Amino acid sequence: MLKTRSKQTLPSAETRYLPIEAYGMIGDLYTVALVGTNGSIDWCCLPDFDSPSVFGALLDADKGGSFRLAPLEEEPLNTKQMYFPETNILMTRFFTNDGVGEITDFMPIKEQCTQHHEHHLVRAVHMVRGSLTFQLSCRPAFHYARDSHTLQFSEHGAVFRSPTLCLALSSSVPLSDDGQAGAQATFTLSEDQSAFFFLDSSQDQDLLPHPIVQGMYEDQFAQTRRYWLRWIIQCQYQGRWREHVQRSALTLKLLTYAPTGAIVAAPTTSLPESIGGERNWDYRFTWFRDAAFTLDSLLALGFTEEAEAFTGWLKGRLNELQEGGELQPMYTIHGGHNMPEICLDHLDGYRQSRPVRIGNGAATQRQLDIYGELMDVLFVYARHRGLTYESWLHLCQQLDWLAQHWQEADEGIWEVRGGPRHFLHSRLMSWVAFDRAGRLARERGLPAPLDQWQQISMQIYREIMDKGWNEQKHSFVQYYGGEAIDASALLLALTGFIEARDPRMVATIERIQRELTHTPHVYRYDVDTAASDGLAGHEGTFNICSFWLVEALARAGRIEEARLSLEHMLTYANHVGLYAEEIASTGEALGNFPQAFTHLALIHACLSVNEAMEKMASHLYLSL
Repeated sequence: MLKTRSKQTLPSAETRYLPIEAYGMIGDLYTVALVGTNGSIDWCCLPDFDSPSVFGALLDADKGGSFRLAPLEEEPLNTKQMYFPETNILMTRFFTNDGVGEITDFMPIKEQCTQHHEHHLVRAVHMVRGSLTFQLSCRPAFHYARDSHTLQFSEHGAVFRSPTLCLALSSSVPLSDDGQAGAQATFTLSEDQSAFFFLDSSQDQDLLPHPIVQGMYEDQFAQTRRYWLRWIIQCQYQGRWREHVQRSALTLKLLTYAPTGAIVAAPTTSLPESIGGERNWDYRFTWFRDAAFTLDSLLALGFTEEAEAFTGWLKGRLNELQEGGELQPMYTIHGGHNMPEICLDHLDGYRQSRPVRIGNGAATQRQLDIYGELMDVLFVYARHRGLTYESWLHLCQQLDWLAQHWQEADEGIWEVRGGPRHFLHSRLMSWVAFDRAGRLARERGLPAPLDQWQQISMQIYREIMDKGWNEQKHSFVQYYGGEAIDASALLLALTGFIEARDPRMVATIERIQRELTHTPHVYRYDVDTAASDGLAGHEGTFNICSFWLVEALARAGRIEEARLSLEHMLTYANHVGLYAEEIASTGEALGNFPQAFTHLALIHACLSVNEAMEKMASHLYLSL
């Protein structure tokens, strides 16, 4: 009989929800699953990243649904979680006085998903030593816990059928009904014994469980391991912090949607930027801004196939525009334009952080910086792989549009909802757009209105230096006429607009350190003094801003300071090397998890500091 906990005291929100950072991630390049250190899969959307959740306990511990596999113990367990080296195969080990059990989780990578068997999630539990009793609980909650489902048992497992999706749980141990539309099992394993569970999903209502033999699991494990080892061996980086760089690359690969090459900003929605606050957003889409930085990182590491696929997605967005059309800041992973923002009021939110949102209203904003980020990354890409004449014509068409609109106010990089401003960062990236386009045209001999682009570029440059600089603050500021400091000003140096050693840039770095930094952590801006973002409450430090500061310090020649800050930031990765969007003052992760933006910034920071240290060592050697 299953053991039950006492119901005399209800657990608090803090104990019912794992910390955001207490998860590892597995995936199959269509979607991912987050696996907690307690053995529970609390987030998984099927069949794609942006599909409705099937397991969503991350956003509602009661109604969200989960797939739990762990020892049946009353007392807290000591657990360790790690990735099988150089792969995205996750291992969770449970330590007790009676024995040590290990769960292995992964999603096999398929060349092509079919309609009938779209996705597979494999879980195996193995006794390393001793003997333990385990409990399995699989209780899906389809369509963000809005759809009911039927449950049917068979000799080999159980089938969960909802109106739009079917799950088949094949099990090597007998399953039973838990009385709440879920399947459960309690089983005891002795040393070197194993149990296996395959969860298949399909839109086919005829999907059924299948027999499981150990050889089937071993084949799937071996194939998945080979895939990841063959992929990561392409990484050309051999410098310092190689393991951190490789883990970030593996994370970015997991966030890639194979059919289109798009990369999601994060695989989750509505994980809060402050516990109990309203700064909760859906990040399961592809931003031009994130895309550009990600593509640059992949090319820097040598992953040209991913860069090629991603560029294809970017070109698709350009090619579909009508003449005079304007790019959106973000699109769906399929290239779609519409993602209406909806609040799911029936879900409590992570630790009662509401609202839970799906869709993102920022898709309708004007964010002028995306043109610069697009041109910057295509400038890098063209140097590696070339650029077709048709793609060049589409880019010129976008620059014609930008030439008419770059002076307008917008919502900027931080997607404020308090009204448009003349943001410094938007002006900077407009300068980048014309600068990179002009350089590319000259290098490739492409037809272009070079005189016009150069004139606009110089006009923007002078304007930034005149209006973006605040003499009283002795710093570049967030928007023209303002006094607020913004960490995005660090990109003035990182984009080559101004030398990092220039007195104005040095002063800006120092101002950011004084007003926005608790070493090594950097806030993007002070919500009390910056342009109103239209939201209540505060937020944590932004990891990408912290890595930007590391890179800016390295470029400014403050190499030891940059290295120390980088080493500090690396200690704030979770136990398997993953980062959320933000870090709380207590050191806990905040925001959607894991976030591509953070991992690509980590890659650039490691490469920049390593390069600076190599140059410093070379100069020291030559001086001997």
